Formats: sequence, structure tokens, C-alpha cells
Amino acid sequence: MTDRSLAVLLPRDLPAGRVREFVLRAEELGFDELWVVEDCFFRGGVAQAAAVLAWTERIRVGIGILPAAVRDAAFTAMEAATLAELFPGRVDVGIGHGMPMWMRQVGRWPSSPLTMLEEHLTAVRAIVHGERVDVDGRYVHLDAVQLEAPPAHPPRILAGVRGPKSLAVSGRVADGTVLAEPVTPEYLRQALEHVAPTREHRVVAYCVAAVDDDADAARRLARPALAWVGEPDWVPHIAPLPYADEFAALRATVGSPDEFAEVLPDAWVDDLAIVGPPAAARARLDALFDAGLSSAVLFPIGPDPVAALDSLARLR
Repeated sequence: MTDRSLAVLLPRDLPAGRVREFVLRAEELGFDELWVVEDCFFRGGVAQAAAVLAWTERIRVGIGILPAAVRDAAFTAMEAATLAELFPGRVDVGIGHGMPMWMRQVGRWPSSPLTMLEEHLTAVRAIVHGERVDVDGRYVHLDAVQLEAPPAHPPRILAGVRGPKSLAVSGRVADGTVLAEPVTPEYLRQALEHVAPTREHRVVAYCVAAVDDDADAARRLARPALAWVGEPDWVPHIAPLPYADEFAALRATVGSPDEFAEVLPDAWVDDLAIVGPPAAARARLDALFDAGLSSAVLFPIGPDPVAALDSLARLR
């Protein structure tokens, strides 16, 4: 399902004293959604989402993403259902395997991430929909678990994944898929082939974004946020692009991510981010929506993320 929502990401490192200011400004500017991040070791996703929902009246709030490897499915469902009960119709919850490096730091990387994620997503979604769940899986063990008061509007449960097998899991058991940046139309179409949804399924994409009447100024803002795209984890994002081999060769010739970001051709920056004057940036968004995107989550980049919201709102 494509609903063409325009969303914004709450920066994980925004000083605490400015978080409420950011949130209220995002709602005031009319963004459809606001997504919070649970990255190690910044801030917890559920706590942030609860605060954002309490401060606002309209904007939908997504959590992207909770690592299943460190959570119990029943208690994940309780947290998600509580948010949905208190703030009906305004909650999306993204759940993924967790980043392997971070999960290993806390001793929780499973031997079968795919099995763990599918069991977790299946159980959480069933519980928030009021089902009684009995399961004795490899990772999830539940005995007659059922919410006392299921929410009238269950939260959407999305999978935050990137590999083909993980995308297929999302298509089987989740209400949607969260794709990490960068997302191009080519990558999006390929991801949807792996997801192969058989029912309503939202696709949410994180997008580096910089809007400025001066296209070069917008690119300069976006480049640092693309510095890590050449690393191995991002291969699935680049593989469908016509210049994938050139991209890999360029990354191999530079010494650091920062240097790589500096030498990216302008045309590649334009492909990998939502950049430029409003008309050009909107055209890129339209290409993503036409390829099947439901919600574009824009990164507010630059020295002042709150001020950046105003420039991104020009895409509305």
C-alpha cells in the first residue's frame, strides 16, 4: 500500500533540551509522521515514542527499530499495545534483528537471527491483536499469553531489515518493512520483490535529505551523511544501481569514509539522497513513491536539526 506520507527522523544525538522543541516544530510544520531511533547507546525507542506522543496531538510516531535479540516478545507486545491504547491510531513499531556488532557487545547475538526475528514478529503481532498465544519455538516460549485489554487500534508491527531472506520474513509476518538509508527506486523495487507481500504492507524508507535552492549547497550538507554507504553492510543498497561496480572501485581507492563522501560524483549524491531545490527533491520523492514507497523518513541534517525542519517542510 502506498500512502505517500512525509515523515521526519528525530536525530539520535539531538541534545535532550531541544527534543521537545524539535517534536513540536515537526508537528507544527505538518509532517505526517515522526520516527525515533533506538541505536546503541543513545536513547531507548519506547521511552522516546511515549514522550513524543504525549507532547503532540496529531503526528503519527514510529519506532525504528527495536532489536528483537534483546527483548522478550510478550513484553515488547505489552509496550507496543500500551502506546496504542493511550494514543490510538498513532503508533508504528519497527523491530529488527539488531546490529550484529551491538548485539555481540551485550552478549545477545543469536545463532539464527532469521528464526529469532520471525518468531518474535509473529508473536508480537498476534498479541497486540488480542490473540492468545501459545508457542514453544527456538527463541520464543509463551504459555497462554494474552493481553487483558487489547488496543482497539493495534499498532502496526514492521520489520526493519535489509537482506533478501530477512525481507521475505517481513513479507510473511509483518505489517510493513523499514528500509535503512540509502533507498533508491532500484533498491526499493528489488526489496519489494523479496518482500513479496500478500496483504496490505507499508514500506518505510529512511532518506538522507537536504533542501536548498542552491543544489551544490544541498549536496554539501548531504555528503557527510553518506560517508558510510561504501561499507560492506550497504552492498544490498548499491547492487541494483547501474554504477555499482564503479561505486565499489571508488570506495576501494579512498582511505576513509569521509574522503569517500567528498569524492562521490554529484549524480550519485542525487541518487542516494533527497537533495537540491524543492522541485528536484520532490521529483526524487515522487520516484520513490511511484516505486512503492509508503513513507519517506527524512533526516534533518546540518548544524541545526530544528532549523533544518523548515527547509524539509518545503517538500510538503
